[in-house]
Amino acid sequence: MRLYESVFIARQDITTAQVETMADEFAEIITSAGGSIKKREYWGLRALAYRIKKNRKGHYTMFNIETGSEALREYERIMGLNEDVLRFLNIRIDEVIEGPSIMMQAKTERPQRGARDDRDDHDGEYDSTKIEAYPDQTSDEKSEG
Repeated sequence: MRLYESVFIARQDITTAQVETMADEFAEIITSAGGSIKKREYWGLRALAYRIKKNRKGHYTMFNIETGSEALREYERIMGLNEDVLRFLNIRIDEVIEGPSIMMQAKTERPQRGARDDRDDHDGEYDSTKIEAYPDQTSDEKSEG
């Protein structure tokens, strides 16, 4: 048996309870074939990068599963037949990461971005002495024009 990470996106117009019921049905396919669900996360209703079947948002759900190849094929077949599933992706992984996934971590828990090197430390204030209106003109040309 191998470890897989499986993410599916369900249509935006179904309820969260319906998504959970659908996820339970998918989990039952894996467990009935002798596999196991190591981790399950509902990531919520999120905006899609582009429209899929006239949907701009989708319910994201992630499974970490341990199963054989036959059960995985049946799992993918059932998801492909389900009209509520917009997209799904299953990838093989080496190990299940403990704790919440990156998608579930709050923004405050994520590492902070460092300061940008290409900016001066000006605290958001505008300094008009550093910028000339016409840097390539001489002072005589500025007074004429």
